[in-house]
Amino acid sequence: MAKDGTNRGGARVGAGAKKKPLADKIAEGNLGGRKLTVMEFSDTADLEGQEMPEPNKMLEAIQKDGKALVAGEIYKATWQWLDKRGCAALVSPQLLERYAMSVARWIQCEEAITEYGFLAKHPTTGNAIQSPYVSMGQNYMNQTNRLWFEIFQIVKENCTGDYKGSNPQDDVMERLLSARRGK
Repeated sequence: MAKDGTNRGGARVGAGAKKKPLADKIAEGNLGGRKLTVMEFSDTADLEGQEMPEPNKMLEAIQKDGKALVAGEIYKATWQWLDKRGCAALVSPQLLERYAMSVARWIQCEEAITEYGFLAKHPTTGNAIQSPYVSMGQNYMNQTNRLWFEIFQIVKENCTGDYKGSNPQDDVMERLLSARRGK
């Protein structure tokens, strides 16, 4: 409440009870005992799978150091993971592009930390300071996790099958570890 006595703002993001995954709702059945209406559809269309939307060219651009950006690979792997769970149409391509770019930039920062170290020289005083890649890497890591939780929430709420197990976020950790080893 503000000083003038008015309520401002609104509910905080992520506040309140978490939504139950669709697979859990189906497994538990009709706990409320409400009468359920079952709809039967006849003369339905024969549905086919959709093609993966082409990733933006920016996701595979050659960087200043001459290396190709790996965001395109991450985009494709994430889209295929979503498609296997039947949720590819529910996640916007822009969200996937933001996620893939964030992961790729995080990996770039980790590679730079591996190459240049955690410390840098201050431009005017010459004293040792934290490398700017460290804070950039932390920012990209937080952004990546936020975007992944957004994608995974959509999967949890709409996937009737198994959505647990290996996922693209686990592959990100593999990429980071292999980047650290210089592969």
